[in-house]
Amino acid sequence: MPTKILLLEDDKLFNETLQDFFEEEGFAVDCVLDPYSALDLTYEKNYNLYLFDVNLPYESGFDLLEKLRVSGDDTPTIFITSRNDKVSLTEGFMIGADDYITKPVDVDELLLRVNAILRRQIRTQLVQLGEYSFDILGKTLSRNGIKVELSVKGMELLFVLLEGQGKVVPLEQIKEHLWATSEEASDGALRVYVTQLKKYFPKQIENVRGIGYKMSFS
Repeated sequence: MPTKILLLEDDKLFNETLQDFFEEEGFAVDCVLDPYSALDLTYEKNYNLYLFDVNLPYESGFDLLEKLRVSGDDTPTIFITSRNDKVSLTEGFMIGADDYITKPVDVDELLLRVNAILRRQIRTQLVQLGEYSFDILGKTLSRNGIKVELSVKGMELLFVLLEGQGKVVPLEQIKEHLWATSEEASDGALRVYVTQLKKYFPKQIENVRGIGYKMSFS
């Protein structure tokens, strides 16, 4: 499943240039020109990374990220901006940015920064789920250091639900993650994997009928 990036840049030509570059590198990129459209997409989809311009119509990239962080969205974020003063740099990091690159942008340098952040996320993501621990990199679930039995697709389902960060993950998105394009997705098999997970997380997984599933630990 490709890494998903949300790109917010109001310069249409530069927006398209970055989209073409990252898609050629194997990323899935959604592009928007204003912060309101970006905010809407964060409610609809789950991303691995945000690339936000700062100077935007209606409100700044700083304002948008502040809203997202207050709502509990901790998706890694890189600001792309023409601002290079220390005050702006400090403001961006204080709001919750993970990195900051100034224009004109060297796309190869930007790619290095993106990959560095994504690697850091993977290395640190040993997720504690109540009395269970889920190793995202190794795709293993354990309790008190002892691995529990769960099928490969059950592990993948757990991963994609956790990526949802408490939001509903649509059925089609789940199927795209669990089954390759050459395989036939099965609603019946999906229910089996959900049942497997509910053995360990009976109260955390919710079926939103006809839409998808969500997993919450709040």
